[in-house]
Amino acid sequence: MVAVEQYLKPELASQIKRLDLRAQLVVKGFLQGLHASPFHGFSVEFSEHRRYSHGDDPKDIDWLAYAKTDRYYVKKFESETNLTGYIMMDTSRSMAYTYRQQLTKIDYCICLAAALSYLMLMQQDPIGLVTFDQKIKASIQPKSRRSQFAAILSLLIKLKTGGKTELSGPIRQMMSMLNHRSLIIIMSDLLTDSESSIDAVRMLKHAGHDVIVFHVLDEAEVYFPFQGLVELRDPETDEQIPVNADDIGEEYRENVRKFREEMKTSFSRSRIDYVPLDTSVPYDKALMEYLISRRNRF
Repeated sequence: MVAVEQYLKPELASQIKRLDLRAQLVVKGFLQGLHASPFHGFSVEFSEHRRYSHGDDPKDIDWLAYAKTDRYYVKKFESETNLTGYIMMDTSRSMAYTYRQQLTKIDYCICLAAALSYLMLMQQDPIGLVTFDQKIKASIQPKSRRSQFAAILSLLIKLKTGGKTELSGPIRQMMSMLNHRSLIIIMSDLLTDSESSIDAVRMLKHAGHDVIVFHVLDEAEVYFPFQGLVELRDPETDEQIPVNADDIGEEYRENVRKFREEMKTSFSRSRIDYVPLDTSVPYDKALMEYLISRRNRF
């Protein structure tokens, strides 16, 4: 599937091959266990009727139509048509951080993005990729052809982090690129003003798009495993602050808990999927659990 390898340097080709294999293993394991897409059925706007056929879910039979025609019809929803997806990936400087985990936050998101791209293409849905910090840095328009996966992986393994995290500007740019309702998957550490982030993501939802937010933090950013006198550095400004970790640890963890809870509550009110993750949880396990829970809800 990844024919683009032949045009890359050997080290990049090997990275793509590994990422391709990881994505296939995650997605095939998910599909074997569930036999259905987690994305179809999310938006349930009624479109039209069609004749019932073997394999359709009996729950979708329109009994009023049966009473009138003595024939079985099922309601066809817009979600049964191809779904256009975009992955918006935060490539700001803070995404390069890790304390003791093998994967940085950007590495973790790259693995998630590869698996989700593969899943969308397996169900023949167009998928695109947009990278951003304070503005959109690069983009690949959604396509459903097999070569799309190679193009996405090629961009993913060459990503560079830099700049500050911001959502409002990139999302406004993103909205100007959208011609019809789409599935927007945002991957970010959300280390920016929370109110503006929430408002920006809600703009997408209010415009009629389905939105999922993968909020990815490093394990140390969630659990604060430090002890004694340490010097903390802001990854985006390089500002350094000496602190006694024993004095602030409990307060810090409580603030992070409140931060994530605020995001969850605010997004849930707008029917936006919020998925809090940290890099100590294997990305394939985290993704599998989310996909299964989503499919069960719809």
